[in-house]
Amino acid sequence: MFEFEQSHNKIPREPFRLMSRVYKFILPDVRKELDYWKHNAAQIPDPELRKQALASIATKEFHCQGGSVYAAANLAKRHVLIPLIVAFQSISDYLDNLCDRSTSMDPDDFRLLHQSMLDAVDPNREPQDYYALREEKEDGAYLLSLVEACRLKIAELPSYETVKPYIVELVSLYSDLQVYKHIHPNEREAALLKWWEDNKYRTPHLQWNEFAAATGSTLGVFMLFLAASSKTLLDTDAKKIFDSYFPHVCGLHIMLDYLIDQEEDEIGGDLNFCSYYDSRELMIQRITMIIENARRDVVALPASSFHVMIIEGLVALYLSDPKVSQQKEIRDASRKLMRKSPLMRLFFFVNSRWIRKHI
Repeated sequence: MFEFEQSHNKIPREPFRLMSRVYKFILPDVRKELDYWKHNAAQIPDPELRKQALASIATKEFHCQGGSVYAAANLAKRHVLIPLIVAFQSISDYLDNLCDRSTSMDPDDFRLLHQSMLDAVDPNREPQDYYALREEKEDGAYLLSLVEACRLKIAELPSYETVKPYIVELVSLYSDLQVYKHIHPNEREAALLKWWEDNKYRTPHLQWNEFAAATGSTLGVFMLFLAASSKTLLDTDAKKIFDSYFPHVCGLHIMLDYLIDQEEDEIGGDLNFCSYYDSRELMIQRITMIIENARRDVVALPASSFHVMIIEGLVALYLSDPKVSQQKEIRDASRKLMRKSPLMRLFFFVNSRWIRKHI
């Protein structure tokens, strides 16, 4: 299995070492990258595009912080991994804002916008005019700059060609989801169900909303970025990572995101995958099942304790969000999910709250 070159650069296997790296290295570097992109976003000529770019950075900073935790496993390459993860996640968050609060409901427009994510992870593709099918076009090359930033850092990953097919597959699924979930509310559920029929062979034990959630995560991509920073990665390693992260680790990530956003999505008329369960109890049972399967899946990976920390950190990060305390039903669900939590989850819960207040 892949290794990192420096003996002192071992993957952290316990929470204190991981969080020490996060506080000392990861969070300051993420802040520097986001400040750079915030400055660029502020220069966008079109007022609507500028508004959504700045809003995506202001309200979704924790996405970049959480994703960049993977760089803590290879500090020697954090100068590559953190800018790459932040740029890629910033594309995702910006496009999500554009589509969620869109002046368009054209699926072709959404697909062309998300072509930028495929171009970002495939340097062989020719960049396109991603705004060709919408009214707002003048972004001062903001989106293209994000794409190019990803491609420049990818060129510094020694084993990228090994992980590329798996990353492209994950990004393709992600793009499909973003198209179908953002079209007209009268059409989106039927489109998602048809898509599920074509893809349920991948995860037959999951419900359609759980499969869709799994495709909406960028964590599998980030873990593959990390793996590609090793010179010794084999194709069997990359496949094992893909299978260990998709669908359960990825699905857990997005189901937790939707869990805490239920009130916000209902007000905004946005689709929420947690609303498709027949009862709150069934939702908790299914999320618990996904947590257990995610923990089982990552056992197949070397330094599996690092990936268990990712899983427990996800649960802690989302259930410590201030949105939880503002929604009675979600607060009750959170208490049930946190009941009998391992000490690791409680440790990350406390740290997540501290980071939100102080960083």
